[in-house]
Amino acid sequence: MTVVRRGLVKYLGLTPFALYVLLFLGLPTVLAVLTGFFTKTGSFTLANIEGLFDPRILGTFASSFWVSAATAVIGAIIGALACYAMLGTRADGALRSAIDSASSVLAQFGGIMLAFAFIATIGIQGIVTVLLENAGINIFANGVWLYQVPGLLLPYLYFQVPLMIITFMPALEGLKPQWAEANATLGGSRITYWTRIAAPVLAPSFFGSLLLLFANAFSSYATAAALISQGSQIVPLQIRSALVSETVLGRENMAGALALGMIAIMVVVMWGYSALQRRTARWQR
Repeated sequence: MTVVRRGLVKYLGLTPFALYVLLFLGLPTVLAVLTGFFTKTGSFTLANIEGLFDPRILGTFASSFWVSAATAVIGAIIGALACYAMLGTRADGALRSAIDSASSVLAQFGGIMLAFAFIATIGIQGIVTVLLENAGINIFANGVWLYQVPGLLLPYLYFQVPLMIITFMPALEGLKPQWAEANATLGGSRITYWTRIAAPVLAPSFFGSLLLLFANAFSSYATAAALISQGSQIVPLQIRSALVSETVLGRENMAGALALGMIAIMVVVMWGYSALQRRTARWQR
């Protein structure tokens, strides 16, 4: 009995967090998904699930996919290079501390504030836009791209790169000096070390961080909602349209079905991230 009580006391501290997850994450998710299987009168229907295969809905999923994938890949590469550059700095130095602090803040700097910053900077009447126009350069000559899906790339990269720095830097710091010394002792070059030792060790962490960046961009809403005022060109905006409209594609409660499709994708992505993180943890023991 004493052992059982100790076990219960050990997990008692998790109770507030468990209640938070249940009430503010679990319950809303279940309710949102279940609404996709019912009409407003309470009748069971699969029409909303069938609506996920409508060309317009598939188009919004495709837009979300390519924006998320593009910003994840670009952000992962730039972030990884930044982490590699920081390896030459002291872990407790002022430069590393400043970059870590800035990355922690900028990784969470999204939503309306970020959208406004880009509108004020490179919007139609933005400061940089006006200065370039005075110099004879029109960045909107081919259309107002900032307020369309391609315009999400720059704002998303603004928080994707810092997130990559936060998640990937510990993996780089986990490379043991003994591995480089063993490689040099056996006559290996620096290229050999990075291609045959460091790269295989870092690969799970890199691709895990890449999946995390994809999930971060795929679920982002506020920045896109502030920039794209017309149309539902990505899934989060399509869900908003379904919530504020009476019907979408002639179907009621389509938002629940869209949420189900989005959750299914996120579950697969986060499962892959978790699996890669477990593999990475083997080398950090």
